[in-house]
Amino acid sequence: MTKSKFRRLPARYAAVLMPLVLSLLMSAIVSLVATLKTVGITEGLFGIWLGAWAASFLIAFPALFAVLPLARVITGFMVEPPAR
Repeated sequence: MTKSKFRRLPARYAAVLMPLVLSLLMSAIVSLVATLKTVGITEGLFGIWLGAWAASFLIAFPALFAVLPLARVITGFMVEPPAR
């Protein structure tokens, strides 16, 4: 097994890192779709999208922490509990 060149974070950071990565990716995708729908493929699209993405991420990251417990409860009602 080869050793990675990068140090990995301890597992205790996963509870923050996962919502961070998820909110970065989701806000990027959603803001790109909204920007394309609003302005179309135009000159300066990348800059416009980058500004929209930054604003979206500033809302998405804290919002994820707020709605994650609710999403877990709703999911719990929709799936069978794991077998013991």
